Amino acid sequence: MIARMLRQPGDHQHELEFVCIEQLVPADHLVRKIAATIRFEFIRERVAHLYCADNGRPALDPVLLFKILFLGYLFGIRSERRLMAEIEVNLAYRWFLGLGLGDKVPDHSTLSQNRRRRFTGSSIYQDIFDEIVLQAMGHRLIDGRELFSDSTHLKANANKNQFRKEAVARATRGYLDELEADVNRDRAAHGKPPLPPASKEGDNDPSSSGGKETRVSTTDPESGYMRREGKPEGFFYLDHRTVDGKANLITDTHVTPGNVHDSVPYLDRLDRQRQRFGFQVEAVALDSGYFTAAICHGLEQRDIYAVIGYTRLPHRPGFFHKREYLYDEHYDCYLCPQNQVLSYRTTNRDGFRQYASDPKVCASCPVRARCTTSKSGVKEITRHVWQSAKEAIDARRLDPEGKRLYRRRQQTVERSFADGKELHGHRYARMRGLAKVAEQCLLSAACQNMKKMALLLTRKGGSCGGLSALVAGMITGLAIWSGWRRWLRIETANGFLAAA
Repeated sequence: MIARMLRQPGDHQHELEFVCIEQLVPADHLVRKIAATIRFEFIRERVAHLYCADNGRPALDPVLLFKILFLGYLFGIRSERRLMAEIEVNLAYRWFLGLGLGDKVPDHSTLSQNRRRRFTGSSIYQDIFDEIVLQAMGHRLIDGRELFSDSTHLKANANKNQFRKEAVARATRGYLDELEADVNRDRAAHGKPPLPPASKEGDNDPSSSGGKETRVSTTDPESGYMRREGKPEGFFYLDHRTVDGKANLITDTHVTPGNVHDSVPYLDRLDRQRQRFGFQVEAVALDSGYFTAAICHGLEQRDIYAVIGYTRLPHRPGFFHKREYLYDEHYDCYLCPQNQVLSYRTTNRDGFRQYASDPKVCASCPVRARCTTSKSGVKEITRHVWQSAKEAIDARRLDPEGKRLYRRRQQTVERSFADGKELHGHRYARMRGLAKVAEQCLLSAACQNMKKMALLLTRKGGSCGGLSALVAGMITGLAIWSGWRRWLRIETANGFLAAA
């Protein structure tokens, strides 16, 4: 056994050292990779109109301001006070912000005041997110061919027991004009007169029959009361997110109250991506919440290959399934399990064709008890005017390509949400109000993109630490030489003073 002498550790923390912050930050640190990959100077140009050019006190550099916010989202620091405390002692954070060891860190109120006074109502958060997407496209990490969309809930900063009940207006859907035109076209094809134009006053009048009573938070009225099977109940916001299939980068994020259905904003957000980034979308994969006639019709119109999860229809035990009633497209009728005809009656304003059986035939049917309990003895079935689009998309679930595409959802958009919740504080709304939660989601998504871009590009092009280490060594050498010269001048001056 080799003898070891125990020594008392010395106190070296009060010794004067000449160091360079460039040398103290590890070459493979995430902030180094992000700084080498992402260009941030565009921020200064985008917010220039919000500052006075020739009056007032010098403002904090907006690039520095937003970099501070990025650090909070990159490393999951939810509190701005804690974020500033971390910057005080973290050398990597100081290096990323361009601050020296002795530079003063801005006060935490600078962030909140700029957000509340300067950036409220501006599009800077959306501009930052869009620019990061464009930079990713420049690196060929996004091609916009396969897109995967879903939504996740963020718990609102509101007590679910503090609410008032109010009648709210029914949400206006963007496809209603198109649906009305198709309904009247379908009615004309069946020899029915067109329906009178629908009154749109009820969409904005909560007291009309179109409105319904719901819970409104007294703390955060813009949040929505969410009540879904398998989900927590309370006041939430929904982050509707789209992820590109090439490198799993986020291409869109949109915030709604928690009581808005996933399908409501989908087509508008899809069109925004196609227009803003020029995507030539070929295929999309969605979960069962998007399986509506309007979504299917819209995707078929846009010539996009879509695969959507299976939705189990409600079924009463002891009765026939709806699939057992076969639709005959040529004769435009349904056949019941006893091969009796259900003929077309009318098309209602919601876009559903109504088919009904002959009560005389049903009166003597041996399986009538499994078909209907109607006193009139009539069996009714509805079929949407856009049902053919739903059937075409539903059939793709069984295709090999459809199965492959749908399986990728868990590797793309679901993984993106998981990373956001675990690593970037995306479980809770940090602030109150729809616009502020949208700010959080846009910055969080932008930072997730920055992180993934930095890791992919530095891995692809090699570590960026070699050149940095060389530069750091040169700077350190210059710093040491300058320090020695300064020390010699001070000692010489002290010697002359002592002699005098």
